[in-house]
Amino acid sequence: MSRNLRIIHCLRAPVGGLFRHVVDLAVEQSLVGHEVGVIYDSSTVSPSITPQLELLNQRCSLGVRSVKMPRLLHFSDYTAFRAVKKFALDTDAQILHGHGAKGGAYARLACSSLKKSKTPCLSFYTPHGGSLHYSPSSIKGKLFLGLERTLAKQTNGLIFESAYSSNIYHDVVGRGFCRTKVIPNGLKADEFISVPLHPDAAEFLFIGELRHLKGVDLLLEAFASLLKETPSIRLAIVGDGPDMQLFQNQAESLSISSQVKFHGRLPARDAFALGAVMVVPSRAESFPYIVLEAGAGLKPLICSDVGGISEIVTGTSTELIVPEDVDDLYSAMKHSLSQPERMMSQAEQLQTSIKQKFTIERMASDITDFYLSALKR
Repeated sequence: MSRNLRIIHCLRAPVGGLFRHVVDLAVEQSLVGHEVGVIYDSSTVSPSITPQLELLNQRCSLGVRSVKMPRLLHFSDYTAFRAVKKFALDTDAQILHGHGAKGGAYARLACSSLKKSKTPCLSFYTPHGGSLHYSPSSIKGKLFLGLERTLAKQTNGLIFESAYSSNIYHDVVGRGFCRTKVIPNGLKADEFISVPLHPDAAEFLFIGELRHLKGVDLLLEAFASLLKETPSIRLAIVGDGPDMQLFQNQAESLSISSQVKFHGRLPARDAFALGAVMVVPSRAESFPYIVLEAGAGLKPLICSDVGGISEIVTGTSTELIVPEDVDDLYSAMKHSLSQPERMMSQAEQLQTSIKQKFTIERMASDITDFYLSALKR
């Protein structure tokens, strides 16, 4: 099914995996002939995303716009909604694709308000976690999940990056509102290249946001236990976040700070050179790009069995550990030191599997076909 479309992607904060997904999707759609635009929150822009914004400006023929989008419910949400609606009207957009809770809300409300205009469009929504992180029994959960149910009735299609996310959404929001499809994230061809280790690389590596959810405290505990048996090993921690100082204090209290180095935020491929085995001890994940990237980069992995990670490694020999189990994490790290050939064999198998299943071309094609099937109906 081939037809050129006018597509607008709407998101709030241009950070993390959500922003990477939007950039990859928008660029790939433009490369195959679609007219694409992006609108995002102007108040959360950092210098680190300048290259991605420049790429979007080069590729998005409908333009790239920004407007202040508050994180929580606020009167200025109306201004943001009006900006998204105006963008759609100015460009005669056929598709409004919202990403994350706020982006999804603006896109669907704008699309609904345009139903009787001369340029009606269809709305699609990818949660990327968002409201789904809230407990259904909490006050915030009841509020935001209630809003999700209301907006679901104004949605032409729901797109999930993993079966895990799809199941969570249907459990806490409900079923039968609109058509749904699971379409995993993908990687570029040049990401399937091994990154050589620095001569002074550590034995273990963590890359991610430094917050409790990511399980860095568990990693530090397991590493401290392993250090007692193998005093020369080291741990490299790459990233930034609200709990960075807490983790640095924890390393001090465990008397392991001399063997743990906090590198701050770095591009993933630069970070891969800093440690031999990458550890992902998360308490919760959706469908993490960093696991895809590490697998494509031939990094041996130790990962918690949370979220959609099992969907990434399925069909391979990569074994996952019990989440929030320091003893299991310690054992996996210990075995990785004594069995480097086995870890590399698992990494090679995972790289092959990811290359077959998770490409940007496949992701973008499947998403666009989902748009087209809805337009055809």
